[in-house]
Amino acid sequence: MRNDNLRGQYRVNEQIHAREVRIIGEGIDSQIYPIYQALKIAEEHELDLVEISPDAQPPVCRIIDYSKFLYQLKKRQKEQKAKQVKVEVKEIRFGPQTDAHDYNFKLKHAISFLEEGNKVKAYVFFKGRSILFKEQGEVLLLRFASELEEYARVDQMPVLEGKRMTIFLSPKKRDIVKKKVVAPTVIKKKVAENVTEKQTEEPQQQTVEKNEDNE
Repeated sequence: MRNDNLRGQYRVNEQIHAREVRIIGEGIDSQIYPIYQALKIAEEHELDLVEISPDAQPPVCRIIDYSKFLYQLKKRQKEQKAKQVKVEVKEIRFGPQTDAHDYNFKLKHAISFLEEGNKVKAYVFFKGRSILFKEQGEVLLLRFASELEEYARVDQMPVLEGKRMTIFLSPKKRDIVKKKVVAPTVIKKKVAENVTEKQTEEPQQQTVEKNEDNE
């Protein structure tokens, strides 16, 4: 917002129409003054009389450096704007017969988008006779949403419009620490370790059973 626009929001000095005003400001008694006296006080301090609450009875004014006041106001507005999160809608496209590698690649991207606070629009595009696989496309999108359950909520279930079946997802507010994704190779290793442990335990159990029979 430009300073010109900000200037129009406040009445300053002779622009103030009230007969009397309440003055607030550093080193100034907060009380009601006739407008001519309030203007005189501002002039004595080499500052401006700025009407900040025109609807109060009487209106409230501050004796301040108006240019400095506008600068600080503009700076504050910039800071607030910078803090606002801009939400974007990221699109992810599938085919009705998307292979596992492509699916996992797009799933990973969807997680990244959601963690950044963006929405996700995932759709299956049916080209030519592939529209015959619309049920397969719906299953794919539902699976996609299910595997993103930790990161997203479903805003709209799969809907077929023309040659596209679309689902909309929004990011969940996640106050908890993100779960660490375990790589498939690590999972296989753990499974192998569990199998090995069971195989080493079974002979011991058989030995115990034989000893009990001999007794």
